[in-house]
Amino acid sequence: MRNRIIYLFALLYIFSGPAAAVPKIEHWETDNGARVYFIETHALPVVDVNLVFNAASVREPAEKQGLAMLTSNMLLEGSSGLDSQAIAEGFEDRGAEVGTSSLRDMAIVSLRCLSDKKYLEPVVEHLVKVITDPVFPEKNLAREKARSLTSLDHSLQQPNTVGSRQLYEKLFNGHPYANHPQGTHDSINSITRADLIDFYRQYYVASNMVIAIVGDLKLAQARSLAKKISMKFATGKPAAAIPEVSPVKGGEYRIDFPSTQSHVMTGYLGIKRNDPRYLALKVGNYSLGGGGFQSRMMDEIREKRGLSYGAYSYFLSMQQTGPFFASLATANDQAEEAFSVSKEVIKDYLKTGPTEKELELAKKNITGGFPLTIDSNKKLVQTLAAIGFYRLPDDYLDTYIERVNALDRIEVTEAMQSVLGSKNHVTVIVGAGQN
Repeated sequence: MRNRIIYLFALLYIFSGPAAAVPKIEHWETDNGARVYFIETHALPVVDVNLVFNAASVREPAEKQGLAMLTSNMLLEGSSGLDSQAIAEGFEDRGAEVGTSSLRDMAIVSLRCLSDKKYLEPVVEHLVKVITDPVFPEKNLAREKARSLTSLDHSLQQPNTVGSRQLYEKLFNGHPYANHPQGTHDSINSITRADLIDFYRQYYVASNMVIAIVGDLKLAQARSLAKKISMKFATGKPAAAIPEVSPVKGGEYRIDFPSTQSHVMTGYLGIKRNDPRYLALKVGNYSLGGGGFQSRMMDEIREKRGLSYGAYSYFLSMQQTGPFFASLATANDQAEEAFSVSKEVIKDYLKTGPTEKELELAKKNITGGFPLTIDSNKKLVQTLAAIGFYRLPDDYLDTYIERVNALDRIEVTEAMQSVLGSKNHVTVIVGAGQN
């Protein structure tokens, strides 16, 4: 009950007043090149910080796949004069939460702390000490590599993981996006402490960092906080531009796998995150496969034919062209039928796009659900970090609902056709009896 009351008050604060439908974004750059994005909220006495580095798997050599994730995972494992236990206690003793993660596009260090300066100042000092001076202890690295290999072995027992890895390899043939963030057995085994140090020194620098801050601070306090964080980082250089993604030759690939179900995955080359078609594609995909039981894929594949418990599609837009995926799982002996229906659903949808009813339903659900995507500091700081990392406009939140509502059927249909009309798509089917 208490959490629900806090949630309601937060919503009232964030969306109160006709002139302030969403929080205002402040944006500046520190003296050594870190880009800072800040939203002031006082609903809770908490500050959330995301440090986002252009230091993910797209930056690692193909023979060192897994390097970015290992580097990220090792940041909290040791600093000069501090072992992993001392690092953890430095946060926990002051009620702070810290974490690291690494994806294909970005590596993130997250912090949540009370805004009272008697807690915030020592926590930030501790964070900066740890993140700017990691020592990557050999013993901890050996343990982390062993854990990574165990995790990889487990994931490769899942047909959806096997299919997804193959799909990325074929769809992004030769491009860094084909790298697997988890790595491979050979690549993980080959990674050394020196590799982590070199990767860290190149990419964990101020000019390659976005600082997102949300919480109970005034602008002057946020500026001071950002300065304290960034000034300890080497200035460095921004990461080089990622190569453009080249079209690939379409095809179907089948993997025999001892599973009770076959996983059918189709991938297209989609869009960059800053593509002007982004919202049109989001609206269009809601009706196709992104809207759960309100989407055509779910209706045709599950509801009408009972071929799968779930069928869905989504865009994953990144710095360069990301993928569009359509996916389902079905009984092995129904794989061909389910695949055929999936293809027909996409083909039929592209002829005319969404109906007026589907369009309005999609827009209503997307705009109605928008407040829930930023209804807490934690969600808001993640959204703000993405705005900064992908260099989206500062009025992105202010204009979001208006831009969605302004879309019409022609614009949505043409956007979907421009991506899914390509014949250069890749399908991977993983399951028993696939040869």
